[in-house]
Amino acid sequence: MIEYSDLAINADGTKRGLKKKHVQMIAIGGTIGTGLFLGAGNSIAKTGPSILIVYAILGLFFFLMMRGIGEMLYADPSQHTFVAFISKYVSPGAGYFAGWSYWIGLTFVAMAELTAVSTYVKFWFPTWQTWLIQIFFLAILTLVNLVAVKVFGETEYWFAMIKIIAIIAMIVTGLFLIFTGFKAPASGGNTVASFGNITHHFSLFPNGPAMFFAAFPMVFFAFQGMEFVGITTAETENPRGVLPRAINTIILRILIFYLGAMTIIMSIIDWHVIAKTPEQSPFVMVFQLAGFKAAAAVINFVVLTSAASALNSAIYSAGRHFYQLAQESHIPVMSRFEKISKHGVPANAILLTATLVLLSPVINAIPQITSSFSFITAVSSNMYIIVYAMTMYAHRKFRASSDYLPNGFTMPAYSLTSPLTLLFFAAIYVSLFFQSDSRMPAIGAIIFTLIFGTLAHRKFAGKS
Repeated sequence: MIEYSDLAINADGTKRGLKKKHVQMIAIGGTIGTGLFLGAGNSIAKTGPSILIVYAILGLFFFLMMRGIGEMLYADPSQHTFVAFISKYVSPGAGYFAGWSYWIGLTFVAMAELTAVSTYVKFWFPTWQTWLIQIFFLAILTLVNLVAVKVFGETEYWFAMIKIIAIIAMIVTGLFLIFTGFKAPASGGNTVASFGNITHHFSLFPNGPAMFFAAFPMVFFAFQGMEFVGITTAETENPRGVLPRAINTIILRILIFYLGAMTIIMSIIDWHVIAKTPEQSPFVMVFQLAGFKAAAAVINFVVLTSAASALNSAIYSAGRHFYQLAQESHIPVMSRFEKISKHGVPANAILLTATLVLLSPVINAIPQITSSFSFITAVSSNMYIIVYAMTMYAHRKFRASSDYLPNGFTMPAYSLTSPLTLLFFAAIYVSLFFQSDSRMPAIGAIIFTLIFGTLAHRKFAGKS
């Protein structure tokens, strides 16, 4: 068995420059996004305190998915992307389809996050040109990804640290308000801060069953990106020692950061009050109730770093996925993207992705195609569900292969949790058809899968 902890440089030239602290913070960064800081109000508005149940269920199944991915990466830490296991255990055509789908999705995620970055910057500098802000941030983060993987790791470490500090500060502030019997003013619903506000007149479906189930895809997309930690394995020191701990602590982070934050928020502010202005950040509301007048500016800084972190991660991940696609394509024009720079990163693949992301300022400048961009972004997001399901199916095939390590980092209660996780992804996709704003993108993702999936299958038909 190869001792990956002894390899500073992989056979392909990439370097294992990510340390334990980087991977653990990257795992946190992939779990916590702007969906918590800005989208919590919208989630609470849909179904009140029962949103805690939605987060708990989603957190459990994402954890199980990560255990499945972690099991395969533990057996083969040399893989740059978890999508590579679809090629290996399902078929080259399926892997080719999943790789391209995931890369396209990442590129659109990067575009969306770049747009968000410029929006948050303009909170302070409304007269600055949007396209200049976007080009500046894209150039800086592309450079971070080109220098060395260790620089990327350090950047993500501090991005994640800012998010953690903000959440802990909110939780500590909230606990102080609860234990001192704080009473909110009329703007906060005249609520006396207490954990009892969660269970007082509790209803599982306060706005009806439809709204409860509509919250599931919303929270699902908030968790999207948790799998990112698995993409760092091939560039991590001692991956078999670091990966299990990083994945196992994900569920703890979900309990603390998501459930903990939501519980504090609804203990201080009546959820009906939050539902009246779902677009306002509940984090800002809590800090303002505590007398912190600069709360809006501070949370804007946090979501700015959160969006920059997501953009940074998307560039990193997209670069590794395109590098993998170049290796699997066997097309002369793709050979230039198989090269690793002297810094140990797939520089050409990273630069191509960053160049495509530059289309974001162009798209934002053309009002006529803004709605089309939103539609394509939604389609690409829905593709993630399909790729996740394919990855879990690949995990089942891995279990039946000679690569399976019975004494490795195994998925708990596999015979039960594996089929349940696959059913869960199917249920999430079906739920997209019950909301008018997600129905057409869901249909679009299916059409894309049928057409591109067929082409990918034909490309590799008859090849080993």
